[in-house]
Amino acid sequence: MTLSEEDARALVKHAFARAGVPEAAAAQAAEILTLAEMMGIATHGLSRVTVYVDRIAGGGIDPGAEPVIRSPAPALRHVQGNNGLGPAVAYRALIAAMEAARNVGLGAAFVQGGTHLGALAPYLWIAAEAGFACIMTSTTAAMIAPAGGRGAMVGNNPLGLAVPGPQGAHVILDIALSVAARSRVRAAAEAGTQIPDSWATDADGLPTTDPAAAMRGLMQAIGGDKGANLALCLDLLAGGLSGAAMLSGIGSAEGARETPQNLGQMILLIDTRQMLPEAELSARMAQARYTVTGSIPVDPAHSVRMPGDRAIRALNDARINGLSLPDKLLDKLQALAG
Repeated sequence: MTLSEEDARALVKHAFARAGVPEAAAAQAAEILTLAEMMGIATHGLSRVTVYVDRIAGGGIDPGAEPVIRSPAPALRHVQGNNGLGPAVAYRALIAAMEAARNVGLGAAFVQGGTHLGALAPYLWIAAEAGFACIMTSTTAAMIAPAGGRGAMVGNNPLGLAVPGPQGAHVILDIALSVAARSRVRAAAEAGTQIPDSWATDADGLPTTDPAAAMRGLMQAIGGDKGANLALCLDLLAGGLSGAAMLSGIGSAEGARETPQNLGQMILLIDTRQMLPEAELSARMAQARYTVTGSIPVDPAHSVRMPGDRAIRALNDARINGLSLPDKLLDKLQALAG
């Protein structure tokens, strides 16, 4: 079935409100998850509603938690999320960082007591639309070994970057730091098929093509030791500076139904209008796009594109044609929304 953006947001908002989330927070979370779905990130879109509602029921998320925001310095905001609904807490942190950046040119919000916030791309889009360049990350449960190690000590911490472009042609990069998503390993295990030996290791830290062994082992970081160290540093920024749990101190995703994970998040914003006139930045971004996309593609059937182009194209298409949702997912959302 196809839903409009407005109807999808309303459905998600009602589902969260019915689970005990205050109206404003329910609307903020609905905006983030609906944007993710419209951007083609279905794994972190509306399907997450059922996961979050289940965690609310289990006690891993406090639906009524009210974030507490402090301003320790003109450019800094500390957000105590109190293990509330992740997308709503992160949305509040984004708005707080915007406020700081508008005042002094730079703004950073650090979240303590966060929960899973969904994909980074929707927050990056909102920031870029408002004229901010953005760097963003979040801690996760540990599933990567440190460089040279074999134990799960570091989270598969996502990295997001955005730079505003002309007429909504923003550059948006949202990546995790594992070679492949753990969900792809799980799917291979269920199907009984092998995986590339670059995806994961077994419990002894050795590369494996057996997905069942990989599920008992670790995900491999992009770029080997470089990726593992990048994930480690993101953990120290988002978790270490915020006061949240970090590294192997974060509980597993499976246990998050009953136990809050106390995730840490970092949002760093630059008010681009205080760096360059909007027209000048737009011209520079247009030139960058012309240079990059003018590269001769390896595969003639797939032209070179800027990071985020596919997601923004999907977003614009969904705004025109609506969101097509699987019947099973729509039935679940309607049941949760009552």
